[in-house]
Amino acid sequence: MKDQNQEIANIGKFSDPAMTAKGETRARVALEWLETLWFNTGTLCNITCVNCYIDSSPTNDALTYMTAAEVESYLDELDTLGMRPREIGFTGGEPFMNPEMPAMMRVALARGYEVLVLTNAMRPMQRPAVLSAIEELNAAFPGRLTLRISLDHFTAAHHDAMRGKGSFATTLAGMDWLRDHGIAMTVAARSLWHETEAETRAGFAALSADRGYDIDPDHPAKTVIFPEMDITVEVPEITTACWGILGKSPSEIMCASQRMVVKRKGAAPSVVACTLLPYEAEFDLGPTLAGAMGEVALNHPHCAKFCVLGGASCSA
Repeated sequence: MKDQNQEIANIGKFSDPAMTAKGETRARVALEWLETLWFNTGTLCNITCVNCYIDSSPTNDALTYMTAAEVESYLDELDTLGMRPREIGFTGGEPFMNPEMPAMMRVALARGYEVLVLTNAMRPMQRPAVLSAIEELNAAFPGRLTLRISLDHFTAAHHDAMRGKGSFATTLAGMDWLRDHGIAMTVAARSLWHETEAETRAGFAALSADRGYDIDPDHPAKTVIFPEMDITVEVPEITTACWGILGKSPSEIMCASQRMVVKRKGAAPSVVACTLLPYEAEFDLGPTLAGAMGEVALNHPHCAKFCVLGGASCSA
């Protein structure tokens, strides 16, 4: 249904990686440096959220579990290439569904990288063995582990509308544990409630103050407010002229500084251009990092809505 609605909303658009529907040259973004290398740990999740961009759920294993050995092989390739990103990121699905998540974190931390894990902080993270592993890793590698908590809104009503009744309280319980054990946290929220950014940040400021969370509500990488990614909404295509018109630089776009490794069901790991587009063949850059360093055509509605016009980035 999503694909059909996209075709209706954006008829004639996003079909040619070189040219827009109006015959203008499509914008392309080159990888200028590797700030963050992401690993998708698998699309399985303990909950099913409304409008999940990657369709994660308790039954979706389209992206299967990544292993610590596979993570290590890509870190070895980084060494061979002489590349050193600032950060290794893990996303899902829910990363703590993957039984090798603690081992993957350790592999990256042991190499001296900062590690960012995107989690809903719910039951998979709250298992005693996982909590023990997080506490141990934080102590062994101080200052280098951060968990970004998916907290769609600062109220239970709005958050639960997206993630299910009771999910807000369960997530806060996980955040309370992280607070009490000195684990660095940030939050990722959504912008679909017609609030101003100032109102959203004020709401998160009040929540953090009330619960004693050390999360800066005004820092864009500490309280991340993601634009909505409704693929059924009409969006403009991004041309080379847009950079000057919008006063933006290709360097600001996610694919200028990030890549993600995924493992599709029945296939070997592969590198994709964008964390938002793990399924689209056009954005698959092959099995190696060395082969994934080229330009990316901004040939998808997410490129326009989320990155160029929304100004969002998945990295810290």
